[in-house]
Amino acid sequence: MIKIIFFGTPQIALKSLEYLYNSENIEVSAVVTQPDKPAGRGHKLTMSPIKEFAINHSIPVFQPKSIRKEPEIQEELKKLNPDFFVTFAFGQILSQEVLDIPKFETINLHASLLPKYRGANPIQRAIINGDKETGICTMITELGLDCGDVCKKITIPISEEMNCEELCEEISEKSPKLIEETLLGLFNHTIKPEKQCEEGVCMANKLNKEETEINFERPANEIHNLVRGIYKSPSAYFKHNGKIIKVMKTCVCEGKGTPGEFVEVTKEGIKVACGKNCIMLIKVKPEGKGEMPARDWYNGLKK
Repeated sequence: MIKIIFFGTPQIALKSLEYLYNSENIEVSAVVTQPDKPAGRGHKLTMSPIKEFAINHSIPVFQPKSIRKEPEIQEELKKLNPDFFVTFAFGQILSQEVLDIPKFETINLHASLLPKYRGANPIQRAIINGDKETGICTMITELGLDCGDVCKKITIPISEEMNCEELCEEISEKSPKLIEETLLGLFNHTIKPEKQCEEGVCMANKLNKEETEINFERPANEIHNLVRGIYKSPSAYFKHNGKIIKVMKTCVCEGKGTPGEFVEVTKEGIKVACGKNCIMLIKVKPEGKGEMPARDWYNGLKK
């Protein structure tokens, strides 16, 4: 039985924790997750999905504000004598002191085909850049940013309509078995991690606010990719009559006009001219309102 401590926070990591907990080969000795945070209109303190699962299954939970600076938690983890740490979207950087705790290694699940898209936003960046495929890797965690040796990887196709939420779900589904196979392979010495090639390294930096605003001077396909890439989190938007209009669903279509001009309103939505071709706004979320068909929003402007 391989003893692990699981580090994770958001929903995307939950299926991996569930799978490992139910595995006949793995013992989940503890969970490390981010502190509870305010959420919703009432700003009520809310536990992470990982913590909720752990509590429901009587798994010890640790919630450091910064595990690098909390030696008392590090000491508690040492007492559990883990074979591996497993990290998946944990949200904190680990120090060498933390990485040295497990008997074998700290294994990280990274949502790209390394060395491409090292960093915080690999899922969003792959879609925004119009990539036709991405993937997931298990890797040995080192102090550098996502630069450790790769253990196993899986390629995941990205369709022209797939958004980041759908890709997250695909990654969530495919990650658990890959993590288990990696743990077993390293434990039994049947996997030999491979160094990353330094050619092709690119970073998946965090999105800034300026990037989320739609510039209709850009080609329609780039706008479509932006909408898919940051769907709901935080959403691409444009301003109309001084109000923010978030764009939830689009498609690329032929047409010409002055960039930003509403060229035509159809049953499908609103055709807007871009730097190249047009973008069809299908669903939008106007400021202060819920998500709705773009055509209904447009018709409401006349009232």
